[in-house]
Amino acid sequence: MSATAPANDPTFDNVWDEIVWRGLVQVSTDQEALRALLSGDPITYYCGFDPTAPSLHLGNLVQLLTMRRLQLAGHRPLGLVGGSTGLVGDPRPTAERTLNERATVEEWVGYLRVQVERFLSFDGDSAARMVNNLDWTAPLSAIDFLREIGKHYRVGTMIKKDAVAARLNSDAGISYTEFSYQILQGLDYLELYRQYDCVLQTGGSDQWGNLTSGTDLIHRVEGVSVHAIGTPLITNSDGTKFGKSEGNAIWLDPAMCSPYRMYQFWLNTDDADVVSRLKVFTFLTRAEIEEYGRLVDAEPFRREAQKRLAREVTVFVHGPDAASAVIAASEALFGRGDLSALDARTLRSALEELPNATIASGTPVTQALVETGLVSSLGEARRAIAQGGVSVDGMKVDDEAAVVPGTLPGGVSVLRRGKKTLAGLFIG
Repeated sequence: MSATAPANDPTFDNVWDEIVWRGLVQVSTDQEALRALLSGDPITYYCGFDPTAPSLHLGNLVQLLTMRRLQLAGHRPLGLVGGSTGLVGDPRPTAERTLNERATVEEWVGYLRVQVERFLSFDGDSAARMVNNLDWTAPLSAIDFLREIGKHYRVGTMIKKDAVAARLNSDAGISYTEFSYQILQGLDYLELYRQYDCVLQTGGSDQWGNLTSGTDLIHRVEGVSVHAIGTPLITNSDGTKFGKSEGNAIWLDPAMCSPYRMYQFWLNTDDADVVSRLKVFTFLTRAEIEEYGRLVDAEPFRREAQKRLAREVTVFVHGPDAASAVIAASEALFGRGDLSALDARTLRSALEELPNATIASGTPVTQALVETGLVSSLGEARRAIAQGGVSVDGMKVDDEAAVVPGTLPGGVSVLRRGKKTLAGLFIG
């Protein structure tokens, strides 16, 4: 299964106009200067990713896609993984971060580097380069840091930054460690400007104080103006935080969030959100996205826009083979495919997203219905079978003494009550 090849839309005059149309600019330095900069000769730009977890998530995917769009326009990306800033952590709104062990951070740096590399091109005139800010902060003594960098910062300005101000007004307060994070990020931009002539940084709009820390520092030290773009924090139309599912982030690592779960996440996008998601998370053209917008209005029940969104992002993140497997699983679970033809790993990950239970071999279907919560009692289970509303592995159950076969790939079974209520059974 293929998805749209990464390419910018040629109907836009330049990449700046396209990223504005896609809703990727919440805040920025001088917009006219940025438009001219991105329309001219190739520049070097960067985005940083801190190893505060062993995987990137959907919020980071916004940055990775923005980086890729700029690279497709001929500009040169620097992917920074924060081996030093990951040891500190930027200020959270309410409480101090738990500092991870150095070995853990180093391990996570490796994981994140591999993930970032998957989304950029390292060939051609606009080849990407990976950098680690530990390379220039580790050799720097505390005295040198204070003399050469710290002297350019004013505490009055630093405490006005949103993240810092929120913490100063909280019961938890803020440590000097987290307070100093914005200086470290400013140092990163300065070093990348000096080493690679980097003149643009992208990041989330919630990091705007840290982004401008770098632009201000470079202006003071080097006497030049550089730029920053803050992308919007993606929220759902009802105002809830995007990318959260019952408190669990949608991670890019398949070991932390299965391709099936990612596919279903996008498939369940609300009609009110799907067009904006297509703009941000796919390389579909403006004309294609506008057509999907019309389909949402005219035939929302077909969910064509959601299907295309789910397919595009799953292919982009996990590859065409994984996307094909999860789409086949999704269709088979709802009666439009052969369950026995699915690969065991994909089927198992799909069933883990459903109500499920681990049962012993030979467990009666009636008991399985109770254990998965599809019914509340054995009596209700028997009535459901008598009424013809129960099936296992796509086969109708008409005998209340029937047992769960567990013969699908991987030794599992799919239990159904009615047309749409499913549960997974693992034989253990």
